[in-house]
Amino acid sequence: MTLEERITNSKTSIFKAVFPNTTNHYDTLFGGTAMHMMDEVAFITATRFSRQIMVTVSSDRIDFKKSIPAGTIVELIGIVTKVGNTSLKVNVEIYIEQMYDEGRELAVHGEFTFVAIDKDKKPTLVLK
Repeated sequence: MTLEERITNSKTSIFKAVFPNTTNHYDTLFGGTAMHMMDEVAFITATRFSRQIMVTVSSDRIDFKKSIPAGTIVELIGIVTKVGNTSLKVNVEIYIEQMYDEGRELAVHGEFTFVAIDKDKKPTLVLK
């Protein structure tokens, strides 16, 4: 399988509803909850790409462009953007959809770096 095929096949998309128990006093999604969801999608994407044990080593940048209100649907999309020897980068975007209206908009964008590790927790090649 080519690198491009692996990237395409590992693309991950997850939908979630934003319920009041995940929001702050402004009735918008907690930033930490958004980051948790993003790291989970990034992890799944990295694991699907490498089919190895992957660990997060950094969240390089997370930009909150728009608040995410309670009562909306969010789609998180993860895609591998760079592959190194033992590490890779995953871009994650969160899009907001109103439950009863058409359309969607980008709310959050972030990039995560993962390292492949072996059974001894030592870095190993991402692609074997």
